[in-house]
Amino acid sequence: MTSVSGLSAVGQYILDTKDETASVATYTKTDCTDAGLVKKFEQSAPSLTSASALLDNYSALKVVLGAYGMSSIINETAVLKDLMTQDPTSKTSLAVTSGNATWKAFATAFSSWDPSPFASSDTVSSIVQGYMTGQFETSEGTATPGLDNALYFTRKASGVTTLAGLMSDSTLLKVVETVSGYDPTEFGALSYDQQVHMLQNKVSMSDFSTPAKIQQYAERYLAILQFNPQTTTPTPTLLSLYGSDGTNTGILSLFTSGTSSSSSTGLLSLFS
Repeated sequence: MTSVSGLSAVGQYILDTKDETASVATYTKTDCTDAGLVKKFEQSAPSLTSASALLDNYSALKVVLGAYGMSSIINETAVLKDLMTQDPTSKTSLAVTSGNATWKAFATAFSSWDPSPFASSDTVSSIVQGYMTGQFETSEGTATPGLDNALYFTRKASGVTTLAGLMSDSTLLKVVETVSGYDPTEFGALSYDQQVHMLQNKVSMSDFSTPAKIQQYAERYLAILQFNPQTTTPTPTLLSLYGSDGTNTGILSLFTSGTSSSSSTGLLSLFS
């Protein structure tokens, strides 16, 4: 598997991570669509003085959620409202009960609106940088399948300290599943408890303890894809991982008991 530039996936990854900030800056200059969206967000930032104001401004919300890697739930208004109006330090808040580090970071940043988070130019700049970084990584993944996940993993893995935290992020989990020798599609059909059972002896959190180890892990992921490409399937939203699609599997089983899967093929046969 080679990139458009002719480099191998690992080679392109090393080039990108050498100075991703500079790569993002170059990408920003050439991407007129995203640059226009960002400019619109910057202009509207002073008017975003409440959670409802942000929810009502779709283009601004798109930039903000993109910066946090939460684009998949842009239409889940109730969830976003809870994250932005509940106390993120409360044990009963969605940010805490979800066990999702990304959701908690988002809630922490946007749960207080006096003053508005967007009153700070540093916050606005950080959001713009985060959004364009995500767009750059998506572009790289389009050219070289898996490269977007590897770059995201490199940025985010250091903030994860538990297996549950890792499993709450679908992109991080996909990388770990692959390196652990599992097919993400089949693995995703398992209940949360089954997934934990299979990963707890495969994953060592010490692998994510230093930037060098994280980079080695990401390179292993890309090397595996080179010899065993994965078919592209729709990425489940965080809500579907929660089980809000009506199933009793996924992260929702953190809070319930007795979950099981009806499938008896693939990886599930290990538990039948």
